[in-house]
Amino acid sequence: MTTDLSPVHPPFDPELAAALAAAEDVPTTVTPEMLAALREDTAATAPSFTAIAEAHRVDVRTVTVARSDAPDMRLLVATPPLSRPGSPALYWIHGGGVVLGDFRFGLDLVLPWAVEFGVPVVSVDYRLAPADPDPAAVEDCYAGLVWVAGHAAELGVDPSRLVLAGHSAGAGLAAGTALLARDRHGPRAAGQLLLCPMLDDREHTPASRQLDGVGVWDRTANRTAWDARLGGRRGGPAVEPYSAPARATDLSGLPPAFVDVGSVDTFRDEAVDYATRIWQAGGAAELHVWPGAYHCFEILAPTAAVSVAAVDRRTDWLRRVLRPPRPSSRPT
Repeated sequence: MTTDLSPVHPPFDPELAAALAAAEDVPTTVTPEMLAALREDTAATAPSFTAIAEAHRVDVRTVTVARSDAPDMRLLVATPPLSRPGSPALYWIHGGGVVLGDFRFGLDLVLPWAVEFGVPVVSVDYRLAPADPDPAAVEDCYAGLVWVAGHAAELGVDPSRLVLAGHSAGAGLAAGTALLARDRHGPRAAGQLLLCPMLDDREHTPASRQLDGVGVWDRTANRTAWDARLGGRRGGPAVEPYSAPARATDLSGLPPAFVDVGSVDTFRDEAVDYATRIWQAGGAAELHVWPGAYHCFEILAPTAAVSVAAVDRRTDWLRRVLRPPRPSSRPT
């Protein structure tokens, strides 16, 4: 007799479940043997710069950042027509487990905000594992942030109003970049938008073990990505919090955070814990756990009620963070 030891998971939202059942090209899991084919598929379906510009009505250009201590790095700069000198900017870090994608990945999530708020988006083309293991990716993301802050006048943005934003692994890298900026006394972001963030390599929360062969990005996919990034260090003591921000013991002094995640997401518990510990350290965070939502739910089912609600809440938070600072009142 065999016993199924896989824990039960919360129920899927009916609209999201229907979208997932219809999504034949979305794998539940990822194994090391699948990575090469997935990379090829991702590269083959990536939009051209012209297609991005036309779809979102933005100007798109690339910038090459020359570095003496690491390979040169590319940034994609998307500027909407209503952008004005001295505007805020969104610094976008794409998802893909740090094993897939490039700086075009996931732009459909962020470029609508660029147009709505009239702010440029800068997307970083960080190095991927396993070819470039940890800490290459987070160091690239931090280097890109430093470059943007140092070239703010050239980009037409206010360096004090940069918002870190990322999805999935990109959100984990955004959190790690915020920690690096704090500890290295680098550019302080005005906020960090952490969408279903990948924060913890240790697989010690119930949510990190709850999905096995169901949903999107199950425990095997998560383990595959962390193994590619960390190798034999995964789960052990020799992992820096910049690479796995859930390991950080001090979450004070960070930019205000927006954290959201689905209730049926491998990253649920680590995301909730991260926001909770920001509060405990005296910081500002807004947290949403979307009932019945799996990883990437808003991408697979953008018209579902829960997806619309999630995007609305993200937009409301950004609107508040990007609002021009009020001039200080002085007594007359």
